[in-house]
Amino acid sequence: MKLRFIEPGNPPYRPSLLNEIVYNRYIRTPSNGMLTLATIAKSVVPDTLMYSESVSEIVMEDIYDADIVFISIFTFNADRGYALCDKIRKNSSAAIVMGGLHATLCPGEAIQHCDYVLRGEGDEAVLRLIECIQKNELPDFAGIVRKDKDGTVIDRGCAPLPQNIDTIPDRSLCYKFKERTRYNTIWPQVHASRGCPHNCDYCALVAAFGRCVRTRSPENVTEDIRQAVKFFDEKNHRLSKFLWITDDNFFADREWAKSVLQAIIDSGINYRFTVQARYEVGFDDEMLMLLKKAGFMELAVGIEFLEDEAFKLNHKSSTYSEILRAVKNIQAHGLRVRGLFIVGADNHTKGVGDRLADFVIENDISGVLIQSMYFIPGTKAYEVHKDKLITDSPWSRCTGKVVHFPENISPVQLQKEIIRASSRIYSVKRLMGALFKKRGVELILFIGEFFWQMSVRADLKKDLAFLETHTQKNG
Repeated sequence: MKLRFIEPGNPPYRPSLLNEIVYNRYIRTPSNGMLTLATIAKSVVPDTLMYSESVSEIVMEDIYDADIVFISIFTFNADRGYALCDKIRKNSSAAIVMGGLHATLCPGEAIQHCDYVLRGEGDEAVLRLIECIQKNELPDFAGIVRKDKDGTVIDRGCAPLPQNIDTIPDRSLCYKFKERTRYNTIWPQVHASRGCPHNCDYCALVAAFGRCVRTRSPENVTEDIRQAVKFFDEKNHRLSKFLWITDDNFFADREWAKSVLQAIIDSGINYRFTVQARYEVGFDDEMLMLLKKAGFMELAVGIEFLEDEAFKLNHKSSTYSEILRAVKNIQAHGLRVRGLFIVGADNHTKGVGDRLADFVIENDISGVLIQSMYFIPGTKAYEVHKDKLITDSPWSRCTGKVVHFPENISPVQLQKEIIRASSRIYSVKRLMGALFKKRGVELILFIGEFFWQMSVRADLKKDLAFLETHTQKNG
């Protein structure tokens, strides 16, 4: 058999000067989840490869004669994934399987473009599916969505959560065609645990995979880190000597997180790390000291909102005063804070962009990701806001653009607030200041983000015409 895995891009690669000098602002790192599935599949089918449009073009001729093509989608690249499915269907007899977060939450939509949807985590289900197709048997087990002969959609629900998640992904599967590689990865990635015990209204991950936290052994995590560093350093497929621990909530199991950090320290791996975190880790001095000792330089903190009312509206227990205290304590331990922000809560009004920029500048936040709220079917937030969504807004706009009507600000004005915040945080004046005040990695990161944010703002400005037209249409 021949298997091919595809991670769609958004947008697909288009040669341009901007793409050559500014790294792709959507997915610059191939999905660890899909690479893990490809690695598992390769254990039974040697002719297995993966394409990620975040780093390379797809060799379509190599896809068309495959036996099975797996395509994984998040919300932002779902439209591109469907287009690829439709194109493959016209040119190939391959069985097409869709999976990933968006397909798991929207299986009825995804199945219109493929033969099967693999719902949930596919570590175990993918081998059962391959075996069924090999034997020409109809797959009919938990995790499978398919159409019956009369077109009726048969949905067997999500696959059981795998407990053994110690597979180390074979990164070479995604870099096979060097001549087709268009970008270097920003940084290597390792995913050490899965799941989150919390239940935020807008969190698609909990809606799709539940609140059960599962972890890899500390020894397995450190070996994965060692292999990732070796692969990207030797092959020169990365832009910075940082490794991103991509867990959604690395600190959910405190004792386990401490054991992983200690294992990194004991391993002697000399590298820089970054990881996402809820703000509460800022109150854990022992954890912060271990992070610093292990080589972590920065925490990407889910600050999200700056108003207590916004937290309450989204059923979060956070408060502004706690956020501020956590930020200060993280910085006191010599760690940088990257702020992850959401705008578009129903209490937000004109000026939210300036308030955000003031907070970032005054509190020396090292970098930002500012996104408008977006809503995926299956989440609590979607059920609450589905009547407020902008109609005809494609999934491909779910990259931080405004997709709904907040209570107290227009969609156009809200997007302008994002542009305003970005332009103040990454102004020429602040760039000049960074050249004099920052050194080493901090300076390089700020310069890189300055140009990245410039490209993001250009995209947001172009999109204002869409918002003007469609918000008038929606009345």
